[in-house]
Amino acid sequence: MICTRCTGTGFLNLAQVDGDVLAQFENGADHRVVLDWIARQTDDHDVSVCDCCGDGDVWYGEPGQHYGPDDPPGPVGPYVSNGGLCKCN
Repeated sequence: MICTRCTGTGFLNLAQVDGDVLAQFENGADHRVVLDWIARQTDDHDVSVCDCCGDGDVWYGEPGQHYGPDDPPGPVGPYVSNGGLCKCN
C-alpha cells in the first residue's frame, strides 16, 4: 500500500529540497541523495523521513510503502500506536 502522507516518496516536505537534488531523486536516484542533502543542511527546513511509513529518521520497511511482507499482521509492530494501522490508512 502506498503511503498517502508522503505520496509514496518516503519523505515529508520534499519540495523544500534543492532543485538539483530533487531532480536526481525524481529521475530514479536512491533515497540516499535526499538523506545526504538533509545531513548537509545548516539552514532550517522541514524535510524528513515520513513519520507515517517511518519514524521521522528511518523507514519501517520500503520507503513510501506500508504493510510489506515483513510487517507483522494485526495490532503489533510499527503501527501499534494506531491499532495496527498506518496513520494515513
